[in-house]
Amino acid sequence: MAAAKYDVIVVGSGASGGWAAKVLSESGMQVAVLDCGRPQQDSNFNEHEPAFHLKYRNIKFREPVSPLIRQTRPIQGQCYACTEYNYEWFANDHEEPYTTAAGMDYSYFGRIRMVGGRTNVWGRQCYRLSDLDFKAASHDGFGQDWPLSYKDVEPYYDLVERYVGITGMREGNDVLPDGQYLPPMGMTCVEWKMRDLVKQKWGRTLTLGRSANLTKPINGRQACHYCGPCERGCIAHAYFNSSFTTLKAALATGKCDLIPNARAYQVLMGSNNRATGIQYIDTITKQHREIHARAVILSASALESTRLLLNSRNAAYSQGLANSSGTLGHYYTDSLKGGGAEATVPDPLKPPQMFGPRRPNGIYVMRFRNIPGTPQMKSFLRGYGFQGGSGTGFRANAPGFGDAYKKAAKEPIETFTFLGYGEALPRFENYVELDPQVVDTFGIPVLRMHVRWGDNERNLVKDAGEQAAEMLEAAGMKDIKVHSEVHLPGDANHDVGTARMGADPKTSVLNQFQQTHDVKNLFVMDGSCFNSPGCQNPTLTIMALTVRSCDHLKDEFRKQNL
Repeated sequence: MAAAKYDVIVVGSGASGGWAAKVLSESGMQVAVLDCGRPQQDSNFNEHEPAFHLKYRNIKFREPVSPLIRQTRPIQGQCYACTEYNYEWFANDHEEPYTTAAGMDYSYFGRIRMVGGRTNVWGRQCYRLSDLDFKAASHDGFGQDWPLSYKDVEPYYDLVERYVGITGMREGNDVLPDGQYLPPMGMTCVEWKMRDLVKQKWGRTLTLGRSANLTKPINGRQACHYCGPCERGCIAHAYFNSSFTTLKAALATGKCDLIPNARAYQVLMGSNNRATGIQYIDTITKQHREIHARAVILSASALESTRLLLNSRNAAYSQGLANSSGTLGHYYTDSLKGGGAEATVPDPLKPPQMFGPRRPNGIYVMRFRNIPGTPQMKSFLRGYGFQGGSGTGFRANAPGFGDAYKKAAKEPIETFTFLGYGEALPRFENYVELDPQVVDTFGIPVLRMHVRWGDNERNLVKDAGEQAAEMLEAAGMKDIKVHSEVHLPGDANHDVGTARMGADPKTSVLNQFQQTHDVKNLFVMDGSCFNSPGCQNPTLTIMALTVRSCDHLKDEFRKQNL
């Protein structure tokens, strides 16, 4: 396999890597996909297994991580999706560490070691960016605009949404453009009432979450049956996971080879300033191997692709491959979490259900701060949206003992939650680098994080908490709890921006097609390219940009420029 010659090597098989493999192999190119994880298959999915089958009943006790998971994954276990059911899908924190600069704590979880990457466990929320995001610097003067516009990406959003299958509602709000949606999953009575209230009182838009869950069969995949825990897999293939969608389609062409358990280490370079392939380590045998191709695409996630470029430094690129600008690793951002509120709904309308149905989705309140036509906030730039919704459950913390407790516990309790997701400002001083003292179990230098939120982020999150509480209070909710402390960087698992795109090679790593300015046959197709993150979840944009960039790559091959 090491001597094989391909047209393109794709490193990573997640949201972007799967799309790159599909688009290129379906065009007739010979593609090799390297992934550091194990092959994924339906027999690994356990979304229907009851917790009482598990040793620790999937309970985290009084600590954020259960005793079983804490032994090998004390950091990964802090991710809501890392459970006793699936913790072995995640990286072993002792084998794959990272470090942080003094006083700069960071949460690096969601590191999946299964083919399909984070699409195995992602939250599935799919929102488009608008020109308020792509041209954010033109709106408020901070940072730099993307070297493209919404119109450039719009047809690729359409294509991706039709294939992925996204439930949603069209709202006609330019701040969050509408897409191509399957029938909506629906909202609860309380959510509909809240939607009407926030529209009438503040002019805000509360809509159904736009989620990659099928509400009707497409492409041989079945509609969601509302069992709930998508992060444990889905035997119906009703949520989008690249392992049984895009990657499966690529492998079906006969033009694509999947190489699992392959830890990419370095991009190999030739004497003509062209990438020639990838050096990787077989994670089973620990042997070093090489694979060669005419072009290389890194789709390993923003942090892992950046780490790979930093580890590929050579005499010509002493600060990291394709880093003549000096910006590689810099301008890191993640979605801001922490701002929001929760409350109890008076007079619940329905009893709790032990076995569902459980809608794997919620609601979304579109950004309403610092948008055109409204007063600009004095304490912060950019804005935030809210995810959340209502849910009914048992009153497990009811008072009493014996029969009295049993009766009280069966009484329904309905809650309503707004969880803010805000936009962090991309700053040069927020960056990642290689730690010169620490390597992982394969001997590869690990990342050291230099990330800290500033006053803009703290003020934004504080406002999100206040506005969430105000909406809940106006709706007559009880026992309102306000959250206004920003979570650690990395907590949202939306890492982007460490190899940003731009028109000027002196201030950016990539061009608008995610092609490195310095090495013409080397592409980075994942969240690395983001100039500014928006407050929306990034995965839909990552996928759309990948398809667009692959169309460009195909055109460059036809012109024999690569």
